[in-house]
Amino acid sequence: MLASDTTYLPLPMHLSAQTHYQAELDAGRFCIQRCPQCQNHVFTPRELCPHCGTGGLRWVRASGLGTVYSTSTVARKQDAGGNYNVALIDLQEGVRMMSRVEGLAPEAVAIGLRVQAHVAQKDGRGLVLFQPAAQGGAA
Repeated sequence: MLASDTTYLPLPMHLSAQTHYQAELDAGRFCIQRCPQCQNHVFTPRELCPHCGTGGLRWVRASGLGTVYSTSTVARKQDAGGNYNVALIDLQEGVRMMSRVEGLAPEAVAIGLRVQAHVAQKDGRGLVLFQPAAQGGAA
């Protein structure tokens, strides 16, 4: 499980925010930013806080816990991989991101579903995917 709100700065600070985010995912870590001034979490990766304009955002491990805000099923032919879902997930930290929920039929993913993130590798790159949270694990 991912540790929530732990400051994490393992990569060189000269990387752009998006490059840093992807490098963390490639290393198997799901991190988001937190503003040292207003304490708000920030996603998508940025150079300045969208809430107060402060620079120097800190990287923290995301808890990975979230709730499906919206979902849609994308229809594909079976030989192209079959249907999949695209979901907007509200993370426990107060930010929203787009991803997929796995472990359920795409049509079974519902608004309000509690989910847990994990970092998967596809073609050598890390990406954040979600699965239904264990009962009682995502209060």
